[in-house]
Amino acid sequence: MLLLARTAPPDRTRKRTEGLSLFYTDLDRRYVEVREIEKMGRKAVDSNSLFIDALPVPAADRIGEEGKGFEYILHGMNPERILIAAEAVGLGRAALAKAVGYAKERIVFGRPIGQNQAIQHPLAACWMELEAANLMLFRAAALYDAGAPCAAEANAAKYLAAEAAFKTCETAMISHGGMGYAKEFHVERYLREALIMRIAPVTAHMILNFVGEKVLGLPRSY
Repeated sequence: MLLLARTAPPDRTRKRTEGLSLFYTDLDRRYVEVREIEKMGRKAVDSNSLFIDALPVPAADRIGEEGKGFEYILHGMNPERILIAAEAVGLGRAALAKAVGYAKERIVFGRPIGQNQAIQHPLAACWMELEAANLMLFRAAALYDAGAPCAAEANAAKYLAAEAAFKTCETAMISHGGMGYAKEFHVERYLREALIMRIAPVTAHMILNFVGEKVLGLPRSY
């Protein structure tokens, strides 16, 4: 397991984020109790609470310099946001495809429901929002690949993609009418999956805080 642990007392460091070291060590169940967390979605990947008691971690398992662990963790945050943005766009596109297919096939009063603007226009707006988010995530990815600063773009991509995916999944479910609540059409599952992207690994509120402070130069709000 990847473990971030304090290796220097806080009173011996200049900042609270210093004195933390990163380790890649064995998850030894003699010292670690693992309890799975039941979730509403994301069933393909377990989430767990770990209770660690006196786990021995050899210095040889340390990654990089002692006390620099938090800095190393930060380097992984931007690509993580880009990855989540790509996941959100993909999920949104899957939901949109389901909704469009249903809107073409579902006949009510002698015409497909997709011919009605109340169905058609929301789906069209979702397509545009997903494509805009996709452009931002590719912008962030290009900057990251070039070794250039990309924190603002990565955060923006995650925010825009998560919001677009949630809106699209909700719209897809509503476009199915009552059948959207039925599991056989999958759109209810897409909506459940879309919720986590708005929360993790960082909430929309924290992204807005970051952009407000780091991009716009406004005073820190928290």
